[in-house]
Amino acid sequence: AALGLLPGKASVSGSVRLGSDQLIGASRTKLESIRGGRIAMIFQDPSSSLNPVIHAGRQIAEAVELHRGLTGRAARNEAVRLMEMVGIPDAVRRFDNFPHEFSGGQNQRLMIAMALAGNPDLLIADEPTTALDATIQAQILDLLISIREETGMAIVFISHDLGAVSQICERVCVMYAGNIVEKCPTESLFRSPRHPYTRGLFDAIPRIDAGRDRLVPIPGTVPQPGRMPGGCAFAPRCGHASELCHNKVPPLLALDDDRATACFHPLSDGATASKPNLMQVQQGVAWA
Repeated sequence: AALGLLPGKASVSGSVRLGSDQLIGASRTKLESIRGGRIAMIFQDPSSSLNPVIHAGRQIAEAVELHRGLTGRAARNEAVRLMEMVGIPDAVRRFDNFPHEFSGGQNQRLMIAMALAGNPDLLIADEPTTALDATIQAQILDLLISIREETGMAIVFISHDLGAVSQICERVCVMYAGNIVEKCPTESLFRSPRHPYTRGLFDAIPRIDAGRDRLVPIPGTVPQPGRMPGGCAFAPRCGHASELCHNKVPPLLALDDDRATACFHPLSDGATASKPNLMQVQQGVAWA
């Protein structure tokens, strides 16, 4: 939505600003100058984002030419440097390989190299580790963290994986049915989630040190977009809901200096039996 990539029939409202630039409603020329150059994106499935009949290195070089103005040998050298930066072994030789000659994790690294070609201010990573096994996932997360530290680039990391979120994010926005229900620093979220939905996500995570007790699921299902309930969207699944929750949408209000929650009955620190432990969540994901 922010980059104008949705089909023409999509209706987008609200405001997205990059510095002083308003992106919602911006002209096609304006958005094309921002895509790749100031905002880059890594999609969920690298195999569908790379052209299967063009050499992988050439695809990166094309992005370098488009956003940096380099051509010929200079563009090729920069593409090789980016491939080496993201951990592609023997990048000079593999420049002329096709995407199918790389593993899934290496294709994701190629996508990251392509995203970095324009020296963006912001990288949007849309579940970049979903299709990868746990070991490769950890490597990609470490790579994103190191690149962020080296370049100063900001990252918007979209994921359902709480372990990955704990590793890479400084602040978290938890969304349910298309709306933010809780936002706060990552450490605060893992120490004491305050929204019942967030609490439910943590309770449903299997733990290495747990016994044979059954997991605690969130009852019900996510509502269909065309059949949203009145009031709070989570109320039909929430054990803390009152009549107010079923009739009125809770606003996103600040609970303290670093946290906001959209809930009429936010949980206290000791509201449930077990608090989430950041290390346990990370270990659970690493060993899952």
